[in-house]
Amino acid sequence: MSELFAGLKQAIIDGDEDIVEELSQKAIEESINPVDAVQQGLIKGIEVVGELWKAGEVFLPDVMMSAEAMKVGLGILEPEIAKLGMSEGENKGKIVLGTVEGDIHDIGKNITGAMFTAAGYKVFDVGTDIKAAEFVAKAQEVGADIIGASALLTTTMSAQKDIIDYLKEHNLRDQFKVFIGGGPTSQAYADEIGADGWAESADEAVALADRMLAK
Repeated sequence: MSELFAGLKQAIIDGDEDIVEELSQKAIEESINPVDAVQQGLIKGIEVVGELWKAGEVFLPDVMMSAEAMKVGLGILEPEIAKLGMSEGENKGKIVLGTVEGDIHDIGKNITGAMFTAAGYKVFDVGTDIKAAEFVAKAQEVGADIIGASALLTTTMSAQKDIIDYLKEHNLRDQFKVFIGGGPTSQAYADEIGADGWAESADEAVALADRMLAK
């Protein structure tokens, strides 16, 4: 099993979609927990790519290749993760998840969605480049508990605040918890804009939701 995870990790680092596809399928065939395959394989690989990118050792085309390979793996494993979530009966809560207006990055969002699904939440992924009004409309439509807004660019962080401002303007602020995340964000920024939660990783976001909704 650890060999398979190591293979997935390396395939993400190499940006090799074919190997990622092959090993993701193999994980399903061998009844390996798809959550483990994502956490121990795919995420570990993308974390390495992120560190190399920060260190200037890989370039944007490399990162994009790894991101595409990551999408392939998630595309295969996410439906299996959803089955796990469904088999636990009643969902823990509903979360509307998206990347904010002006931002088309979706790796972090996709990983977070997969982890929330695995933890037994019902996830409504609204996609990328989503306006504040669209987040809120979806949250109202499905009766969401949480709105999760991701931003990977410093230039789009302000769109996370727009969601909170929009909720306040329409007297809806107390209806939804708002979580933010993404590379340039921090707990200090979450406090500054009045968000209910911030998490550095998908695991932390799920743990935070568990604590908040248990109250």
